[in-house]
Amino acid sequence: MMGVIGARLGATLALAGTLLLADSATAWAGGVERLRSFLDQTRTARAAFSQTVTAKSGRKPQTASGDMVFSRPGRFRWTYDKPYHQLLVGDGERLWIYDKDLNQVSVRKLGGALGSSPAALLAGDNTLERNFDLRDGGSRDGLEWVEAQPKNAESSFEQVSIGFSGDVPQRMELRDAFGQTTVLVFSAFERNPRLDAAQFRFVPPAGADVVGGE
Repeated sequence: MMGVIGARLGATLALAGTLLLADSATAWAGGVERLRSFLDQTRTARAAFSQTVTAKSGRKPQTASGDMVFSRPGRFRWTYDKPYHQLLVGDGERLWIYDKDLNQVSVRKLGGALGSSPAALLAGDNTLERNFDLRDGGSRDGLEWVEAQPKNAESSFEQVSIGFSGDVPQRMELRDAFGQTTVLVFSAFERNPRLDAAQFRFVPPAGADVVGGE
């Protein structure tokens, strides 16, 4: 059971612990400028995503898909629909991770869980340089890339790359200290939609095992 929990939680934190990601200027702007412009001009967002996790050993990749919304700073809802149902909710203070199949909820303070994680690049505040070293990643696959390296040596990720198409992120690539690579591809990306604040509140289901706390 703990092996299952660890595997699922590891894939989940690729986003949180994932999740918690300009107009005419984007025609020439590099990846760093596009990220800064996106954060300056985007308060809320909604998108579908597909996720692929590849181990250093090269064994068969693990795939998942779902949808996400966020309201900066620090509020997000990330839902996995396939191959299992899992929900991540950041309410501005805490990160909740609910595994429906295991009927288990993990909770931790959002500050420590977000910090220099990939989720902070999209759903965090604008103080990126405090937690990341940013540099342009050039053009690749028709996208303009920014590379972000966490300054915190205890971060579970060595590098995060975000590929922009125009003024929105289309792809994220995350490499961890064990050589595992997680690739996220976004689709139907909407900037600044009107969102219901109730999406960012979470109450553990009756009977669920709650792990963690204040």
